[in-house]
Amino acid sequence: MKLTEELRKNWRVQVDYTNVTDKYLKDKGISERTFEAHKKLAREAHAYVSANRGKDELFMGWTELPYNQSEIVADILETAKLIRRKFDAFVVLGIGGSALGPTMAFNALCHLHYNDLPKSKRKGPRFFVEDNVDPVRMKELLDVIDVRKTCFNVISKSGATSETMAQYLIISDLLKKAGVNIRENVVFTTDEKRGNLVKISDELGGVKRYVLPDGVGGRFSELCPVGLLPAAVLGIDIKLLLKGAAYMDKLCRASDYRKNPALLAATIQYISMKNGKNIGVLMPYSDNLRYVSDWYAQLWAESLGKNVTLSGEPCNVGQTPVKALGVTDQHSQVQLYTEGPFDKIVTFLSVGSYKEKTPIPHGCESIPDVSFLGGHTMEELIRAENKATAYALTKAGRLNYTIHLPVLNEFTLGQLLYLFELQTAYAGAMFNIDTFNQPGVEAGKKATFALLGKPGYEAQRAALDEAAPDPAYLV
Repeated sequence: MKLTEELRKNWRVQVDYTNVTDKYLKDKGISERTFEAHKKLAREAHAYVSANRGKDELFMGWTELPYNQSEIVADILETAKLIRRKFDAFVVLGIGGSALGPTMAFNALCHLHYNDLPKSKRKGPRFFVEDNVDPVRMKELLDVIDVRKTCFNVISKSGATSETMAQYLIISDLLKKAGVNIRENVVFTTDEKRGNLVKISDELGGVKRYVLPDGVGGRFSELCPVGLLPAAVLGIDIKLLLKGAAYMDKLCRASDYRKNPALLAATIQYISMKNGKNIGVLMPYSDNLRYVSDWYAQLWAESLGKNVTLSGEPCNVGQTPVKALGVTDQHSQVQLYTEGPFDKIVTFLSVGSYKEKTPIPHGCESIPDVSFLGGHTMEELIRAENKATAYALTKAGRLNYTIHLPVLNEFTLGQLLYLFELQTAYAGAMFNIDTFNQPGVEAGKKATFALLGKPGYEAQRAALDEAAPDPAYLV
């Protein structure tokens, strides 16, 4: 596909912040004076992110992923072609960003019942992501795949991620028992030179490996081989995905938040959090976009949930991300959003043109409550419900804004992901925190190591036993 400048403009993702302004929300909205008061802070956040682009030591290598992967992409496309030709199933073994990103892209850009389609109508093998260590889940995956005809993509930077490596041990054992040479059925995505998967690869005689770059954290990894290989196996146009990210990057070069959609969204969210909006709802009006909310929840929560600033001051900042799906959650959550506490801001993801319209036939003419639907389409209905929900929230004085995707494809999804990544980086800079570390997660990992008897964690195990004895207060 030739991506013309006209097509870029037609597919441009935009932020509509009408419904956060005091023009529409009165005293509940954000005033022009408040926006202007945050203009300097927004510029400083933009300057910080711009000055540190690509710095691996700050985990900002993700900023350059749209530009520095041409050779890697070419290799991935060749590998994906071989995998599609050879295997009946492709399974990602990972957790966190290693799993959420591939799941999100699969759901966004593939048929919603992809695995149920006959092989002739799929672009690739059946696709599964094992993102947990629930024993039932693993057992029941094995009920529907043949390990001999399955390619397993093992994703772990260190090769010491307990969940992923437990999955790998199970799969490698099954492959051995099936008489399969393990290296023929696995692809590793890991560190370039260090870590356990590098050692295992060498021991097995050269497993196909892709690099998770040093400056790219798990939650920012969808646009590197972590996400690009699974996407390519599924027939997703990964070059167009990266072009979309690059286009959003271009749109966000401006230091004026009114000209930079990611900086605008970050400023709105920052002001909202400072004003007690401790819950951020992401509500896509598209089943294809429902797992964007899962991916975003990790990005936003792990990045902003911090208890100390870069200067060492205690802060306890962050916002709890909540997933909702339009229209489904109009019937479960929106009652709370319109009449409950004023502690939320809602972000809608709206699609301008769906890939299907699905006409609603005429019928039930004697029942006006039903017959009025005839002659419309389901696309009209879902768009009307989206607009109506935004109106209801606005009328109730609730902050909400909309991110518009003209269509949903690789180019617009790439824009959306990069917008959210930049928004997160800007918001973290505004709070003056380390956006890219995750000490709270690491503490839980180390406690798990201790409980399972990993060598070197004996002292922590003793401390755990003392601090968390067997339950003594059971009812």
